[in-house]
Amino acid sequence: MIDRSVLAHPLFTGVSRAHLALLVEELAGPWTAAAEGRRFEARGGARKRAAGAGARYQLVFVDRLVATLIHLRHDLPHAVLAVLFGVDRSTVTRGGGEVRGLPARRGCAVPDRPGLRLRTLEDVFAYAQAEHIELRLDATEVQVRRPVAGRGGRRALVSGKKKQNTMKATVVADGRGRTLWTDTLRPGRMHDVTAARAGGIAGCFEHFAWVEVLLDDGYLGLGRDHPGQAVTPPRRPRPGALPGRFEQWERDRLPDTYRAIASLVSDRSSMT
Repeated sequence: MIDRSVLAHPLFTGVSRAHLALLVEELAGPWTAAAEGRRFEARGGARKRAAGAGARYQLVFVDRLVATLIHLRHDLPHAVLAVLFGVDRSTVTRGGGEVRGLPARRGCAVPDRPGLRLRTLEDVFAYAQAEHIELRLDATEVQVRRPVAGRGGRRALVSGKKKQNTMKATVVADGRGRTLWTDTLRPGRMHDVTAARAGGIAGCFEHFAWVEVLLDDGYLGLGRDHPGQAVTPPRRPRPGALPGRFEQWERDRLPDTYRAIASLVSDRSSMT
């Protein structure tokens, strides 16, 4: 067994010790409340013994949080973490399952706004409208294991784009590419527009009329339904269109392409 204070090193957890201390302070209360709720349900009522009586935790909350952070950063198997912490594998699995949902529900921090976190898509749109920020939205896919044969919904994970079993998440960022929000994972077979609509984007466009969102051509349906807010690129002409239509499409794209490249090149000068 390794000294547990060593396992809290940033090389293991991916966060500084000061950041870890803030996470402990923020998440310990919700974890304790959830643990007491589980005990209350298991007992069928209030506790009868004095506080502190009974078996002790083999992994206190700080250790559970550290083990979860190590797993998220390095993807170490629970059996390996069990050896590091000197406990049974089931203890790590159970502890990680209790803790993992806590940081997942924290939402995303807002750049230059200490203490402010965005937990829902409505929060993001409200923030963007108040701060006059143009949003970027896209979907990302994560490959997952293929479900066993015969299990219901097996085909729903097969991505038409990647031709693999995936789960899809909608991600929103600001103009500098900093993540502001990510939706829950949905089956990879689901179309990007359908996933965005399932996340409630239509209602956000309706209630926050001044927010603009830049999208790729996979979201043309949103651009049609919410003109002026859902900004998608010009649609490429279909095969067989008149040559002049292709030339016009290229001309429409060129100014933005040129300015985008110029902007990116100028970043090099500002960072040297």
